[in-house]
Amino acid sequence: MTTEDTRTPGDSRDNASAGTQSGSWRELFGAEHITASLVLAGGIAVYAMNTFVTAALLPSTVDDIGGDRYFAWVTTTFMVASVLASMLVARSLASWGAARAYLIAFLLFAAGSVGAALTPNMELLLASRVLQGLGGGLLAGLGYAVIRDALPEHLWTRATGLVSAMWGLGTLLGPTIGGVFAQINFWRGAFWLLAVVAIILGVLSVRGLPRRSAESDDFGRVPVPSLTVLVLAATAFSIAAVVPVGGPTVVALVSGVALLGAFVMVDRRASSPVLPHITYQRGNPLKWFYIVLGILSAAAMAEIFLPKFGQELAGMSPLIAGIFGATVSIGWSVVQLFSASVDSEQTRRRLMVLGPVLMTIGLTLFAATLHANAGWIAVIWVVGLLLAGAGVGLAFPHLSVAAMRSTDDPVEGSKAAAGVGTAELIANAISSALVGVLVVVGGPGAAGAMTMGAGLAALGALGVVAITVAIRR
Repeated sequence: MTTEDTRTPGDSRDNASAGTQSGSWRELFGAEHITASLVLAGGIAVYAMNTFVTAALLPSTVDDIGGDRYFAWVTTTFMVASVLASMLVARSLASWGAARAYLIAFLLFAAGSVGAALTPNMELLLASRVLQGLGGGLLAGLGYAVIRDALPEHLWTRATGLVSAMWGLGTLLGPTIGGVFAQINFWRGAFWLLAVVAIILGVLSVRGLPRRSAESDDFGRVPVPSLTVLVLAATAFSIAAVVPVGGPTVVALVSGVALLGAFVMVDRRASSPVLPHITYQRGNPLKWFYIVLGILSAAAMAEIFLPKFGQELAGMSPLIAGIFGATVSIGWSVVQLFSASVDSEQTRRRLMVLGPVLMTIGLTLFAATLHANAGWIAVIWVVGLLLAGAGVGLAFPHLSVAAMRSTDDPVEGSKAAAGVGTAELIANAISSALVGVLVVVGGPGAAGAMTMGAGLAALGALGVVAITVAIRR
């Protein structure tokens, strides 16, 4: 594929397999599509790894440059900037084309990484994290939106499975990379590594992606009111995880919910909304697909606390606890690669329902066995968490493609595809805060872990209801 290629969503529909077949992995990684596949997957992997690399490095970073009071804000600033940037993906793609949009995103991320590597204090680290977040938010959204431009439709499911699996891969590699650099007392080196990888992928994006978008550039004005309200909502949920438990927590959570409601009201009336107009239309299932995708993404947020619980409750060594902390992502990544190979439309619909069902069952099993004292009980925890991750992997690629195919309009379709990444980022920002609140409210030890597991299981049950509504539309 040359960099001048453009491809409209309908180009491959005369193919007998379009919409009903998933192509093959060999074709996806063949000479024609390998560069595009590497860029799409690499952008998500870089974003995901950065989140967990930074978490592993933070104790060493604080010991070196100080700023302990800003510990939580290192993640908060990144997440809020990511949510903001992800909502500009469709307009960036229409204005710049896939190749330049990706290049700009990788350069922003690389600049933030270099800033973090050179920072002398925590204040400048936070500023660097904003740059990383802006680049990362674009990468997270482009990973899904550019599939429509860069690949034929019969490869969308395979490509979505590959891109989504990178979230799990990043969760696996991030703590390892961060831990290694922290172990050798060179935490800055991890940010230099991220910068180099981002620059390499930026070069590949120019070589392997179309320079012009296949979509119309008539996206209207930037929806500043909608963006402002939604960023405030994400900020409120993030604050809920760091204020003292009690009244301040309740105020922050209620404010977040109220601001989300305000976002829906503002966005649905906007002439140029953040989400596609069809999101708010009666009878269109896109809104339900986004909700279920967000709920499934929330399951992975349990991994923030799993290493801690593994050491405290089961006496695991730090290394084993780190592996235990990645169980949801392991189940997600492995199962998703197989799920993305499913061709039958009827089976895909069944997997979209089975996913949140398994998430609910797995997290319920985890929560229900936390007070058991048997030495082998950690095995049951692993089974439950793997089951939850498998549920995410079963449903995620098919929900993503269903969102992409929710309209035949090219502009709305591009926004619907970009919204997949936006839904993930918003869900991660909100659910990471909620997980922290659940753990603190539950109390120390097994009680906090049980509250976390039960809360996420309840979200999974809501996902079952939401997808049932969606597929009946």
